[in-house]
Amino acid sequence: MENQKHSERSSSSGRRSLKRKLHEGLEEDQTVSSSLSSEEAHQDLAHEVRTQVEVLESSFSSSESDRASAKRAIHVLSELAKNEEIVNVIVDCGAVPALVQHLEAPPHVSEGEGSHMPYEHEVEKGSAFTLGLLAIKPEHQQLIVDAGALPHLVNLLKRHRDAQNSRAVHGVIRRAADAVTNLAHENSSIKTRVRIEGGIPPLVELLEFVDSKVQRAAAGALRTLAFKNDENKNQIVDCNALPTLILMLRSEDTAIHYEAVGVIGNLVHSSPNIKKEVLLAGALQPVIGLLSSSCSESQREAALLLGQFAATDTDCKIHIVQRGAVPPLIEMLQSPDAQLREMSAFALGRLAQDTHNQAGIAHCGGIIPLLKLLDSKNGSLQHNAAFALYGLADNEDNVADLIKVGGVQKLQDGEFIVQPTRDCVAKTLKRLEEKIHGRILGHLIYLMRIGEKVIQRRVALALAHLCSPDDQKTIFINNDGLELLLELLESTNLKHQKDGSVALCKLANKASSLSQVDAAPPSPIPQVYLGEQYVNNSTLSDVTFLVEGKRFYAHRICLLASSDAFRAMFDGGYRERDAKDIEIPNIRWDVFELMMRYIYTGSVDVNLDVAQDLLRAADQYLLEGLKRLCEYAIAQDISVESVSLMFELSEAFNALTLRNACILFILEKFDQLSVMPWYSHLIQRVLPETRSYFVRALTRPIQADMRV
Repeated sequence: MENQKHSERSSSSGRRSLKRKLHEGLEEDQTVSSSLSSEEAHQDLAHEVRTQVEVLESSFSSSESDRASAKRAIHVLSELAKNEEIVNVIVDCGAVPALVQHLEAPPHVSEGEGSHMPYEHEVEKGSAFTLGLLAIKPEHQQLIVDAGALPHLVNLLKRHRDAQNSRAVHGVIRRAADAVTNLAHENSSIKTRVRIEGGIPPLVELLEFVDSKVQRAAAGALRTLAFKNDENKNQIVDCNALPTLILMLRSEDTAIHYEAVGVIGNLVHSSPNIKKEVLLAGALQPVIGLLSSSCSESQREAALLLGQFAATDTDCKIHIVQRGAVPPLIEMLQSPDAQLREMSAFALGRLAQDTHNQAGIAHCGGIIPLLKLLDSKNGSLQHNAAFALYGLADNEDNVADLIKVGGVQKLQDGEFIVQPTRDCVAKTLKRLEEKIHGRILGHLIYLMRIGEKVIQRRVALALAHLCSPDDQKTIFINNDGLELLLELLESTNLKHQKDGSVALCKLANKASSLSQVDAAPPSPIPQVYLGEQYVNNSTLSDVTFLVEGKRFYAHRICLLASSDAFRAMFDGGYRERDAKDIEIPNIRWDVFELMMRYIYTGSVDVNLDVAQDLLRAADQYLLEGLKRLCEYAIAQDISVESVSLMFELSEAFNALTLRNACILFILEKFDQLSVMPWYSHLIQRVLPETRSYFVRALTRPIQADMRV
């Protein structure tokens, strides 16, 4: 992420700044149309450019007329070059070699000492300015360098050494520095060539130049040359640039301290040794001071630089906070400028990884603006905020504050753009979960009891997701957390309903009760399974059932062992006790046959087509194990359309497993069910049973039999 941010700094805002500076300066003597579009206009334009190039090629002399002609031709080309659509035409017409030639003054016609060159420095300045405009397009950079521009530009940087201090000298130096900046922009080979040609020492020297515009231009060039070029960085530092750059950080000229902080940022990037030198040279406090600058670009660069400093060591993180960086960084989190928000979140993220800083950042109000940034559509900004919150969650004193303001719901509900951010958020929630015990849990339960309603709900929702199963009874039964969640289900606010549903699902899952599948329990009475071969077998049969007019042969001993219903039938005062043929009037043959197969074998495959009829039969004959199998089969078919009828079925036959499955389905499928017109009515119907379900689930010993 850090590499990405440095690339953006050098290639976008820096580039725009350079282009803006190149447009300053030369007075406009004439207006050149930039709206030429037709072929004829294009030909006229090319003709005009070639005409000016011919003038330049024929006017390289020290005569006043030639110098005046060259100046006018260069001015025409510079005005045209301000339109990027015309730049290619200028280059194609051969302007580059002619402009490069005029980067140096021609020899004097007379060798008289003190002779004055007409338009001294003006022609060279115009050439440097125009070449700088042409170099805005990366495809032209190498062409200009190959034409020999760099040695001449480096010589122009040194002109102040031999000439008196004048506006013209200042102008030519500034334009040369700007041209170097554009030529080297994102071109590593040209950056190296500038160093080889000796361009870095004069640029460092110019940081102390009397003209602030020259200082700024020199800093801009060094900023570009230092970006991702270790040899250039080392030479800049070896030339003793750091003391001057740090002084520039304190300048009241926003343009100067903006360029200075940019140079330092590129110097320290991926260079731990230079980072240490910068800190030893005293950069920390002035960089922190820039966080309150009126220049948003300087603020952004300062925040990025502090983030880099914070990666150095723990002591540096602490020093940054101690020197007052946190309040302005938090203020920047709320800036309308997205880049400011991103860089301040980056810096705070680095600072928040130190335990000494975490409580302080939260105390200064950092939690809420960081949570708001999770809604950003900017992936880097979102990730920086998530990383900062990850750090803050490490401090126990911040846990309750994060939960009170709805931080857990924000982390859970966020739409995170990249996987690293999703991973970071998951780790933050895990970190919070690990801290929900002891003193922190006691504080949260206290808030859930006496806090404002909105805070009570936030705490209950968070604890549903984060608490240990061992603490669920204490939180949700003994301290009424369950009632807070159930109230959300009844709310008219759709978000509240969804939050309550999701939290209750999580709670059920933690109680190991979320599954719709409960295995059939063993009968409390020892079973006698005669086996498959005796199902409807007359061998040793001592009782016959008449089902749909057909005889079904059975064995009393097996039936007596199967359920209280059969024991009452054969041992009680019912007429079936001594009857050999017992009529079964209300059960189909296939259903009865399946029921008997279960009684004889202890298992049966329940087809969904007969599951409801078999459930009715199992309920009638008190076959709890078979009921469970039927409930399981029916539960597999619960749908948005059928859940209401399934719940009614569970009530009709006291099918507890099916009822639980319906309750959990309603909670899990909130998004699909909540749009149904009958949803609110359904919630009211199931709410009492939902309460009973969770009371049973949360009061059950964790290691006990997991069946309801």
